[in-house]
Amino acid sequence: MASTSPGYSITVRVQAPPTMGATADLAAAVLAAGGALTALDVVESKPDGIVVDVTCNASDADHADQISDAIAQLPGVTVRKVSDRTFLLHLGGKIEIQSKVPLKHRDDLSRAYTPGVARVCLAIAKNPADARRLTIKRNTVAVVTDGTAVLGLGDIGPAAAMPVMEGKAALFKHFGGVDAWPVVLDTKDVDQIVEIVRCIAPGYGGINLEDISAPRCFEIERRLKELLDIPVFHDDQHGTAIVVLAALTNALRVVGRKPADVKVVVSGVGAAGHAIIRLLAAQGYGDIIGCDRHGAVDPAKPGMDEFRRWIADNTNPRGVRGTLAQTLVGADVFIGVSAPNLLTGDDIARMNKGAIVFALANPDPEVDPFAAAQHAAIVATGRSDYPNQINNVLAFPGFFRGMLDAGTHEINEQTMIAAATAIADCVSADELNANYIVPSVFDADVAPAVADAVRKAALSS
Repeated sequence: MASTSPGYSITVRVQAPPTMGATADLAAAVLAAGGALTALDVVESKPDGIVVDVTCNASDADHADQISDAIAQLPGVTVRKVSDRTFLLHLGGKIEIQSKVPLKHRDDLSRAYTPGVARVCLAIAKNPADARRLTIKRNTVAVVTDGTAVLGLGDIGPAAAMPVMEGKAALFKHFGGVDAWPVVLDTKDVDQIVEIVRCIAPGYGGINLEDISAPRCFEIERRLKELLDIPVFHDDQHGTAIVVLAALTNALRVVGRKPADVKVVVSGVGAAGHAIIRLLAAQGYGDIIGCDRHGAVDPAKPGMDEFRRWIADNTNPRGVRGTLAQTLVGADVFIGVSAPNLLTGDDIARMNKGAIVFALANPDPEVDPFAAAQHAAIVATGRSDYPNQINNVLAFPGFFRGMLDAGTHEINEQTMIAAATAIADCVSADELNANYIVPSVFDADVAPAVADAVRKAALSS
C-alpha cells in the first residue's frame, strides 16, 4: 500500500462501549487497515458508552473509506461521522483581509476614511508614484490564473483552481510578508487575460501568473511585461527554474562536479522545462537535451512554436536522437517536469556514476524514487514525503519580497540566479549531503536571504 499522507487525514467520530480496551481496539483497527493513527480523543464519557474521535492518515480517499469501515465492524462500535480534515481546512476559504489601522473612534475614521482620505487621494492624483507609498500597492500581489494547467490536475477551470490560488496567497503572506490575492479569470482568451490584468494592475505591486497552459502563458507573460511597470512573474516557469538551479547547485557540490562538466537531460519542454533550460544555460550548463513525449526535441520537426524552436536551436550540442530513456544513457543529470512513470530503475542505471535525478512530476514522479536511489547518487522529488523536496515556496515569497522592496519591475536572469544562489547557500557546508541539498520550506532564513539577494540584483541591473 502507498504511504499515508496528511493530505488524506480523517477524523472518525464513533460511539463505543465503556469497556476496558475499547480505545485500544479502535487503534488496532486503524493500524490493521494500514492507517497511521495521529490522535485518539475521548470527547464524551457516560456509564453506557463513550464517544471517541479517531484521527488518522490514509493513502487516498478509498483507503480512508476502508479505515472507517474497519472501525465500524468492531463489536459494539457505531460510526457517527467521518470528517475529511483537508476539506475542513478549506471551509470558507483559507485567507482573509484584516485592517492594519485602528478604527475605534471618530478621529480614526476621519483619517482612515472621509474626510481625511480625500487628501491622500489628491496627493496620488498629483503624483501617481505615491500609490506605491500610500496604498497597499506597496505590498500586494495578484495571483492570476485561468485554471488551465493546475499542477497534477490539468484544465479544471477557474473556480476549481481557487483553492490552489488561496494556498499560494497564504504562503506569500506566511513566508514573505506579502499580501496576495487570487484573481481567477473565466476566459482562456489571451487578449482578454492580458487586458483584464492590465486594467487591475494599478491596485497591485506585482503579478504572479499561475497555472496557465503553455504556450499561451509565454505570450501572456511577455505582453504584460511590456505593458506594466510592476514585476510580472510566471511561477510555473521561473519559480520552478530558480529552485531547480538551487538544488542542482548543491547537488553538484555533493558529487564534486561543475556545470560545464555534466550532461543534463530535461523531460518536459513546456513552461517549466523551457524556463529551467534557459536558466541552466545562463549559468554555464552547456550540454542540455530537452525531451518531449517523443524523445529528444528534433530541430527538423516542422510547426514548432517559438519557445520549443529556441530549445531545438540552442541545446543538444552532440545531436543526440532517440527516446527519453535512450538520451539518458551516459547522462549525469535528469530533470523531470513532465509526466509520471516514464522511467524505471534500469533506465537510471544507464546514467553515469554519481548521477543526479530530479523527478518532479506531481503527485507521481517520472521514476519511482526508491528505484532511482538504487543507482543515482542524489534523488529529489516535488513531494514532501521524500527527502530533497524541490518546492517553489522556497523561491516566490522571497523573490517578490525583494522585487517589491527594490521598487523595480524587470525580472531577468540576474535576479533569478541571485535567488537560486541564496537558496543554495542557506544549506551550510556541514549540513550538505545527498539527502539534504535544499533547505526546509520552513527554514525562516530562506525568504529573507532570497529577498535581500533579489533586491540587490534588481537594483544593480
